[in-house]
Amino acid sequence: MRELMSGNEAVARGAFEAGVKLAAAYPGTPSTEILETLGARYRSIYSQWSPNEKVAFEVGIGASVGGARALVTMKHVGVNVAADPLMTFAYTGVNGGFVLVSADDPEMHSSQNEQDNRYYAKFAQIPMLEPSDSQESKDMVLSAFELSEQYDTPVMLRMTTRISHSKGVVELGEQTKGPEKKWVKDPAKYVMIPGNARKRHVVLAERLEQLRELTEKSPLNIVENNGSKVGVITGGVAYQYAKEVAPDFDYLKIGLSFPIPLKKIEQFVKDHEQIIVVEELEPYYEEQIRAAGIMVEGKKFTGHLGELSPKRVAEAFLAAGLISETHAAMIPPEEDMFPRPPVLCPGCPHRGAFTALKKLKVTVTGDIGCYTLGVMKPLNALDTCICMGASIGNAIGMERVKGSEKGTVAVIGDSTFFHSGITGILDAVYNQSNVTTIILDNRATAMTGGQQHPGTGLTLMGEKAVEADIEQVVRALGVKNVRKLDAYQLEEGIDVIKEEMDKPGPSVIITTRPCVLMPKRIMEEPYTVDLDLCTGCGACFQLSCPAISASERTNKHGHPLAVIDESLCTGCTLCAQVCPEECIILRSQFVEA
Repeated sequence: MRELMSGNEAVARGAFEAGVKLAAAYPGTPSTEILETLGARYRSIYSQWSPNEKVAFEVGIGASVGGARALVTMKHVGVNVAADPLMTFAYTGVNGGFVLVSADDPEMHSSQNEQDNRYYAKFAQIPMLEPSDSQESKDMVLSAFELSEQYDTPVMLRMTTRISHSKGVVELGEQTKGPEKKWVKDPAKYVMIPGNARKRHVVLAERLEQLRELTEKSPLNIVENNGSKVGVITGGVAYQYAKEVAPDFDYLKIGLSFPIPLKKIEQFVKDHEQIIVVEELEPYYEEQIRAAGIMVEGKKFTGHLGELSPKRVAEAFLAAGLISETHAAMIPPEEDMFPRPPVLCPGCPHRGAFTALKKLKVTVTGDIGCYTLGVMKPLNALDTCICMGASIGNAIGMERVKGSEKGTVAVIGDSTFFHSGITGILDAVYNQSNVTTIILDNRATAMTGGQQHPGTGLTLMGEKAVEADIEQVVRALGVKNVRKLDAYQLEEGIDVIKEEMDKPGPSVIITTRPCVLMPKRIMEEPYTVDLDLCTGCGACFQLSCPAISASERTNKHGHPLAVIDESLCTGCTLCAQVCPEECIILRSQFVEA
């Protein structure tokens, strides 16, 4: 049986066929759909959203040590959060198979950096597999579990945005039970006090030598011989781009990329007159090959930044003298898309909070979520964004050194608060920081599609759960100044923020409006513009609401009057509140002349 699947769907299918018993994750593009697919289609696998990636990884460790096959997934920056248990789990090894899926995001389509997580496998000294299409995404999950159990090690599967989200035909297999394993008490293996850890480090080194022998003969590292004098060393999605440009070249496609198959590469280089290494982001292959004394080039032609494409690979091949200008010109360029900057949705409650903050002209330390879009024009209301949970620590540091004349406010979402904001609040309480934090509680992990979290009252599998109360949590941490705020009440919001900033010690403001799109779209009575009253002042344009646009009519200065798309308007009232002429009214109140 065959099915059209995205790479993420194929990974989920691979987990099902491999007999995985537990899967855990924190949602993050481009990895989110793996757990969503498991929760929707493969209910025999217990699947959960964890508060953050570190906890998800640790839950997976527990399942593995307990004897079950476990899958843990996250986006590339999530591995930074999970790096602590990852490094030590490489020492202890597994019981049931353990696979970590890291979904990298070249070009930063939805990320704050484009780090190359292939280096994590080398850092932790664990095997890493790199699929180049959906079929391999499924198949390599099964191979990864077999590797994990055979070599007593966690295994990393590196996806990238294009592999995760592109679709391909996948040959399906049957579900297997996986090997039957039992928990056996073994503190020398699993309790990493220094004396035990030193011994396990020796085991890690011995395992690495065994893996180096394996990678040279592994069927995951494939030589495609087409009789060409040109050889291409590549892997992942870069292989697809190179094959599209030059299908007749010879290829060494690397699927098991740590440890890298240096002997096979050396022979491949000897067999060809010209060699080029094609890989996205960092020179991961190239550095190791050159360090082994094998002279190759790659990044000199492809560059380090952003994702590759057939056109970029063609230009690299041309620059390396491997193809002609005529050949390169045959590869069509990427289509220029009409630029569409990201924007907060119509009716988004974050818009009210950011409008209030902008009016107060305070410094705003931001975080990771939909609300990061507060940085965009014309709101211009966000000043920092580093990583999950950083907003509160940033505000504490800014306040301590009096870096902002008008004061500093941290903004963080509800899911991000549970992920890594709690410790920031605790720091503010412990160190008696005069910092105000706004927790933008929209009742969902909205940025990645509305997933559940500890504050929503539901699990990934749709079961009812304890609904963590943010107010109770921050009060339990020691915050005495806690306020709730309707983010649509603009003037009240300004007053509340000013009042809380003037109070000594930490204060927390919790906004109470849910996401307008999830779990279902909120549509109240729409507003409209009475163009006979509109003066074209542009105050409503400063909200950056997609439902508001310029009409064809202008004022005497040539400035456009406003018009509201009633099919987009959610009736949030903000535009009516900021309009000085009171020309924005409910549709039912409007009577055409």
